[in-house]
Amino acid sequence: MKSDIEIAHEIKIKPIVQIAKSIGIEEDDLQLYGKYKAKLPLKLINEENAKKGKLILVTAITPTPAGEGKTTTSIGLTQGLNRIGKKTTVVLREPSLGPVFGIKGGATGGGYSQVLPMEDINLHFTGDISAVEKAHNLLSALIDNNIQSTKHNLGLDPRTIRWKRVMDMNERSLRDIIIGLGGSKQGIPRETGFDITAASEVMATLCLAKNIEDLKQKLGNIFIGFTFDGKPIYARDLKAQGAMAALMKDAIMPNLVQTIEGNPAIIHGGPFANIAQGTNSIIATKMGLSLSDYVVTEAGFASELGAEKFFNIKSQYGGLSTNAVVLVATIRALKYHGGVKLKDLNIENTEALKSGLENLEKHVENIRYYGISPVIAINKFSTDTTAEIEIIKQKAAELNVKVSLVESWEKGGEGAEELAQMVVDSISNCSACFKPLYDFKWTIEEKINEIATKMYGASHVEYSVQAKVDIAKINDLGFGELPVCVAKTQKSLSDDQYRKGRPKGFTVKIREVQLASGAGFVIPIAGTIMRMPGLPEEPSAEVIDIDNDGVISGLF
Repeated sequence: MKSDIEIAHEIKIKPIVQIAKSIGIEEDDLQLYGKYKAKLPLKLINEENAKKGKLILVTAITPTPAGEGKTTTSIGLTQGLNRIGKKTTVVLREPSLGPVFGIKGGATGGGYSQVLPMEDINLHFTGDISAVEKAHNLLSALIDNNIQSTKHNLGLDPRTIRWKRVMDMNERSLRDIIIGLGGSKQGIPRETGFDITAASEVMATLCLAKNIEDLKQKLGNIFIGFTFDGKPIYARDLKAQGAMAALMKDAIMPNLVQTIEGNPAIIHGGPFANIAQGTNSIIATKMGLSLSDYVVTEAGFASELGAEKFFNIKSQYGGLSTNAVVLVATIRALKYHGGVKLKDLNIENTEALKSGLENLEKHVENIRYYGISPVIAINKFSTDTTAEIEIIKQKAAELNVKVSLVESWEKGGEGAEELAQMVVDSISNCSACFKPLYDFKWTIEEKINEIATKMYGASHVEYSVQAKVDIAKINDLGFGELPVCVAKTQKSLSDDQYRKGRPKGFTVKIREVQLASGAGFVIPIAGTIMRMPGLPEEPSAEVIDIDNDGVISGLF
């Protein structure tokens, strides 16, 4: 069986100017990055056209080490829709180098449902994540410079500063550090650390901004900390927002590439879904809706994380209305939720599959809270048996939802044509059904409770003393009506990564609540989630290589 990168190398990529022309963009409007990548100016967004476009969200069941294939399905569905005559663009997030060199090895789809050029997209691409990193760290430098300053010192209390530095790599040893050692000329010693760039508030802010002016205003709203006499300090007090936005003058523009079958693909932004909102930018989504009739997009991890944040944060801020939802599942993953060990997932086990179906059932329920009935996509593996496939189809019938066996990894768009037609039918039956889960005006506790009890299935929510103090401070600062963006493990519906399937009767424990006033949300932190991952025992970096001809291998 060929690897993803071997398949990608066999494809003759079309010049990006041809892809642009297929959706009505002239070459003069492109900012070219070589032959196969280009940036799109924001002037191409047409709000009226965007309102007419049909938006399809792809989400999934709770992730497992077996994989679900959400990106592969999103790309395959896009190719399938184009095959049945629907002018469709896929709009995705940019991969972070942390997962690329850590566990995943790449995040551009798989098999014959990939976005190209896959090596470029998986590595530095057009430099957007680097620009976010530089803008974030510029603010970090300005903060410490102000603390050190004798002329323009704002009186920041270093003990109240939560703003860290970022880098786009998994590096556990930098989670907690002390800076400013070496004497008075080297700065003021204080505790701080590093987060991964995808967890940066600057990344989240970029993906929720409308334009440069809006981006500057949002960056200026970033909360830094308090002065010694209790006055709040924001990035605008450091006059940071202009220079930060200047560093992102190109990063704010979406990137145009293509699928294996030559369909347009827009890739932009990369916030993690277990920490931030987990979807591409509002700008990119509206760009796709402006230029095509259908847009397929995805949200990170499962319905209770990426999809919840897509609906309640991005959609409400961006005025977006989802027309259909695809829920991706694999038989392997459902058997894992049913108690099967990773090494035994290739063996038929109908009883374990039936047990694991409760996880699928919960995610169907979650999507219905938003007024939409999802279409289940069974991402097919060669080890799936007829008996196992039939069990899922029977469950779908019980739940009164459509289900399609998708073979987009092996067959590209051809393997997703049935799914494409089901999605089109779903849109025609429910063109304006979307409703958010909560109103921004609810209290922070009410919003957290609604998410925890409905999306996670918790019985109630418990707050630490620190979390209660944090909420009181956020309310005092006037940010109580911001949406909430819960940070929790992606490995379980609960806040305990070891609870598989569909946990019940559990308590969600909020240990602290952080403010992301630039991005425009508050972050309740549940469990032991961290904002800087570490590398696994055998990182993907060990198998990634390049030869003398510049051909990269090991990405998958």
